[in-house]
Amino acid sequence: MRDQFPYPYTGEAADEWIAFAQQNPRTQFAIEVHGEACGGISLMLKSDVERCSAEIGYWLGEAVWGRGIVTAVVRALTDYGFKTLGLTRIFAVPFADNAASVRVLEKAGYLREGVMRRSAIKEDIIRDQILYAITDQDLARLGRLD
Repeated sequence: MRDQFPYPYTGEAADEWIAFAQQNPRTQFAIEVHGEACGGISLMLKSDVERCSAEIGYWLGEAVWGRGIVTAVVRALTDYGFKTLGLTRIFAVPFADNAASVRVLEKAGYLREGVMRRSAIKEDIIRDQILYAITDQDLARLGRLD
């Protein structure tokens, strides 16, 4: 989880996120299970020479872990990014010790491109991140790009 995510998460933070999420193009979405919000997923669009790319980020409440929810949502948002937003590349940089997130990305068709050594700090600990990405060409090979 990035530091920009408010903690503790307040009602005011939720209202700000809802207002931001309704911008065009839509790139931020709540994850809902049985009518209850339980997580979030977004594409952070890049600019300048990287304007054809986006970083995907997601989180899910512990109560619904292990059900394949995030994998399905990552696949859906990835498809949306390529088909609707015209992206050519989507990437993620989970912490190297986040095995669950790594597995989600791999199951969604993302390929490991490398380790970003000592590239992040969280809770005063310097951490490695793993760079995963998928391109429009990868998605076409998977048969998910019309």
